[in-house]
Amino acid sequence: MKKLIFFLFLSISSIAQITRIEPPFWYTDMNRSEVQIMFYGKNIAQNEVSATNLIIKNVQKTENPNYIFVTIDTKNVAPGTFTFSFKNGKKSFTQNYTLKARKKDSGLRKGFDSSDMIYLIMPDRFANGNPNNDSSPNLIEKADRVNKDGRHGGDIEGMIQHLDYIKELGATAIWPTPLCEDNDERGSYHTYGQSDVYKIDERFGTNEDYVRLSNELHKRNMKLIKDYVTNHWGYKHWMMDDLPTYDWIHQFPGYKQTSYRMTTQFDPNASALDAKICMDGWFVKSMPDLNQSNPLVLNYLIQNALWWIEYADLDGFRVDTYPYADKNAIATWTKAIMDEYPNFNIVGEAWLYSTAQIAYWQRDSKVAAIQSYNSYLPSVMDFMLQSILNEGVLHEDKSEWQKGIVRVYNSLASDFLYPDINNLLIFAENHDTQRLNQFYPEFEKYKLTMMLLSTMRGIPQLYYGSEIGMAGDKNKGDGDIRRDFPGGWPGDTQNAFTPAGRTPEQQKYFEITAQLFNWRKTKKVIHTGKTTHYVPENNVYVYFRHNEKESVMVLINNSNEKQTVSPEPFAENLAKYAQGKDILTQKSFDIRKPIEIEPKSGFILELQ
Repeated sequence: MKKLIFFLFLSISSIAQITRIEPPFWYTDMNRSEVQIMFYGKNIAQNEVSATNLIIKNVQKTENPNYIFVTIDTKNVAPGTFTFSFKNGKKSFTQNYTLKARKKDSGLRKGFDSSDMIYLIMPDRFANGNPNNDSSPNLIEKADRVNKDGRHGGDIEGMIQHLDYIKELGATAIWPTPLCEDNDERGSYHTYGQSDVYKIDERFGTNEDYVRLSNELHKRNMKLIKDYVTNHWGYKHWMMDDLPTYDWIHQFPGYKQTSYRMTTQFDPNASALDAKICMDGWFVKSMPDLNQSNPLVLNYLIQNALWWIEYADLDGFRVDTYPYADKNAIATWTKAIMDEYPNFNIVGEAWLYSTAQIAYWQRDSKVAAIQSYNSYLPSVMDFMLQSILNEGVLHEDKSEWQKGIVRVYNSLASDFLYPDINNLLIFAENHDTQRLNQFYPEFEKYKLTMMLLSTMRGIPQLYYGSEIGMAGDKNKGDGDIRRDFPGGWPGDTQNAFTPAGRTPEQQKYFEITAQLFNWRKTKKVIHTGKTTHYVPENNVYVYFRHNEKESVMVLINNSNEKQTVSPEPFAENLAKYAQGKDILTQKSFDIRKPIEIEPKSGFILELQ
């Protein structure tokens, strides 16, 4: 009898080889009630599947017998643990699956918007709150702070410990670069080559730590934006050794690099070959390109995104390399999320230097409508403005037809191309660009940049460290523009997270940043007001942000000479006002008289 029991145990165990279930659990009361559960295990597809108290809508098997995709309908199903039965002849086993209760009013969550200022963090380089997780026995690359391109140990705990610092700066949301597992042998600190999209990298912390980060932000009335990658995974992703289908990734066969020519995605004259190479080619050799046109892949990505929103109570996504994905599939992905969360926000990286080309990717774009295309993407990154700010406009001291501050004016003159100008992400730098303070080492030019970002239409984003004057030269490699924040590591000789630890120069940078963005927090006229701007003269740019109740006058002198600005040209915006109070100096001006502005300086005047 004992031998028979032992034999039965071996028989059952030999087929009970489910090693992964994704999503690992799901939620009830979703508008998208059907969920496709992926079961993975040796020869799992040889089994027939049934479920207790659940409706199975579809069972899909692929050419790989180690996968089975089971679609269930959760409509009107109460939260609980349910049992799937797998049977192959006389052999069978069961697997439990949990449906959890959704947070109350989860679908009505409000995402980030133009009232926010976003603080962009490279987590590995920001702060090391838990040195015990700097390396993991389960992951290849170990901490090596001496190597500028290695892992340095920053983590989720480090971010949590400095949320008050970030809030003091005037930020209302954080955007950490990806935190899911990246098991590449080198360069894994940036985490854009993910190896498990349901798991936080152990060197950053745990899934529970990520939820705690979200909770701590919400306690402070701040928001969490997840950096999401739809276009590719890392070559160490666990599926790469055993793909569910041959066409789960784009194969030519095997590897072919993208041309990076994003214009092929909307160019009416583009060849089909050029469009395919851009869209289907791999971003780099270590990042296999996902085939979103495969329904299984697309559904996997949609569900993963919805799962993270529910699980971590997210407030938004920033989507990496948005135009490199299959353009119709990524629109379906985006629409599925926005259908589930109508007030959510998603900003896409469309790294293009043309307003029309960027505007193509924003939801309800009239430019894209010519081709009957809608991305459904609420927000896009204003790389046109970024290129102007980061490529020397503030070094152009003299006014010329196409040089000087007129370049900013010209950029905004094309705002008619955007369907929603308030939902543009505006920035001077990020983790992939030249450091602002490297290009503009003069404090006055940093100040002018922040004055522009804090008063223009859109959602301002600040890159960590800028607020203390941190520089970095991209010509020396990405590691140099992603330096460690001083004070983020035990034993650092300086702690710039505290006023006492900052140098006088760092304190000056911090104070102007905090002053501007804390002022901006409550200014609806900046968040949603209209813009009226005037053609710059003598390299002086004047614009107004105004609504029915308030008006703000911004004067930027980009010349290297003192300038006098007369009120007459601005009569249409000044008619109701006599005084203007500068928000930085608290000095009042009689705006009916000329105003003198020092070189490379400006005023932000609240009109009274």
